[in-house]
Amino acid sequence: MLNPIDALLGLLSLDIGIDLGTANTLVYVKGKGIVIDEPSWVAIERKTRRVLAIGAEAKEMVGRTPANIVAIRPLRDGVISEFDVTEAMLDYFIKKAHSSMLLPFPRPRVVVGIPSGVTEVEKRAVYDAAISAGAREAFLIEEPIAAAIGAGMPVTEARGSMVVDIGGGTTEVGVFCLGGIVVSRSLRLAGDTMDEDIMQYARQKYNLYIGERMAERVKIGIGSAYPLPEEMTMLVRGRNLITGFPDSVEVSSIEIREALGGSVSIIVDTVKETLDDTPPELVADLMETGICLAGGGSLLRGMAERIGEETNTQAWVAQDAMTCVARGAGKVLEELDDLRDVLVSTDERRPRSVGF
Repeated sequence: MLNPIDALLGLLSLDIGIDLGTANTLVYVKGKGIVIDEPSWVAIERKTRRVLAIGAEAKEMVGRTPANIVAIRPLRDGVISEFDVTEAMLDYFIKKAHSSMLLPFPRPRVVVGIPSGVTEVEKRAVYDAAISAGAREAFLIEEPIAAAIGAGMPVTEARGSMVVDIGGGTTEVGVFCLGGIVVSRSLRLAGDTMDEDIMQYARQKYNLYIGERMAERVKIGIGSAYPLPEEMTMLVRGRNLITGFPDSVEVSSIEIREALGGSVSIIVDTVKETLDDTPPELVADLMETGICLAGGGSLLRGMAERIGEETNTQAWVAQDAMTCVARGAGKVLEELDDLRDVLVSTDERRPRSVGF
């Protein structure tokens, strides 16, 4: 039962669920839904480390900054690599989510999704960043179970459900039952690795040096994990490594599928290993409910078909797959009394109040 002060703070503040992703940060506000979906990029001044731009504005600067400015992603492989920059980014997004309210406003409660394979030190870094960025209380939730809740899976029921969350820096695979994770795998290979695969393929086959943004456009445009009904082509632009001049080549979806083959196979093998460790009773449940795919990487053409074929289990992509973790974190806040058990909880990281 909430005390009167906590109840008042809950009414006045906008509780927030955050998917702090390597590629994108999504913010869910209680009662409003997803209000922020921006790239996890920050532009800073090299010497002073002063923050100049955050989100979409910072991503536009990638590859276009002068020597004294650098655009970086403060998270790598799903964990914080630049604490002070991450804190500034979180502070920006939390304040932006509250921009519709009259100031001063009470600090919000925040639930942040974290990869299931992170260390205690990495968990603490996320928690401290959220508190330092202005959260009244901070909670952590493992991304696979947040994705499952956001996708509407019956994670608290006495039957098994499975989620494969393919993000920018990590792929999270989890089997759930009775509100807990029964089997899980965390793989530091996801959308970013696929972009690197395309960059390396273009360099090796065509002597063409392309940037991350070009590789991402190719992945989204013609990338696939399974043969397409009708194959496609796309013009790829970059710098010729032999002549040093700008150049372009036309590549096919067959070639890009070949480039992505190694990473896709590792993800599929991880799903198969997870199923292999799953108790038979839950495997029987999964035959009925299927495997739910979430995250931006699940939108790669044919990914569900590839996983379904190789596991002999129906696989399907969640509705609004990219927002599942944020929506799941938000739902936990809305039903905190019922879903508190799914949060990451240690004595070290009990939520602490920091007032207004």
